[in-house]
Amino acid sequence: MADDVRGARVVLATQNAGKVRELQAMLRDAGLTDPGIVVDARTAGLSDVVETGVTFQENALLKARTAAAETGLIALADDSGLSVDVMGGAPGIFSARWSGVHGDDAANLQLLLAQLGDIAPENRRGSFLCAAAVVAPDGAEHVVTGELPGNILREPAGENGFGYDPIFAPDGQDGLSCAQLSPEHKNRISHRAQAMAAVLPHLLQLLTGSSGTARQDGPEATVASPLEPEPED
Repeated sequence: MADDVRGARVVLATQNAGKVRELQAMLRDAGLTDPGIVVDARTAGLSDVVETGVTFQENALLKARTAAAETGLIALADDSGLSVDVMGGAPGIFSARWSGVHGDDAANLQLLLAQLGDIAPENRRGSFLCAAAVVAPDGAEHVVTGELPGNILREPAGENGFGYDPIFAPDGQDGLSCAQLSPEHKNRISHRAQAMAAVLPHLLQLLTGSSGTARQDGPEATVASPLEPEPED
């Protein structure tokens, strides 16, 4: 573990700057306000994890287990993506590399819009899906899920967020894209916010020394199908 993270107790197992910002904000809202308690993967010097899982849950656990083993800290990870109904759940677990280059948000977004070019508005339904996992060095682990349903827009709108946010309009938001919502509002309603709300009690239990058993938690976690798209990359 890098010398500049001594004293930390939680590591965020992601290299995605957008996710780091959102997770840090959610942790602050949960009361973890000491900046020295939580570190991100880059600061901790974590190696990149090859996401070999075939579900969001598997990949979230893989990242969290690796981070906990490498740092000796409690690790928090998520795996998330966009599932489009008419595409059979794609991009799904391949959302971040849909265009063939991992993390190229603009290319991923434009390819998806092109693939949906002839699809009528009523058939452009989809969901943002998220699995969040917390793993302790002693092996205790929990994984939970969150989902944000909505519609795929025909063109990008808004300047906030990251990933597919500019083309996804969540239900109940007057047709605004996630990128048109304020970060604070998005962090209250998003798929990641739902998953984090479910996993944070387990994280706080681990921080206070009450160890949990290895299990999959949350009412959403029992619904496997929407979070387990067929691998179609």
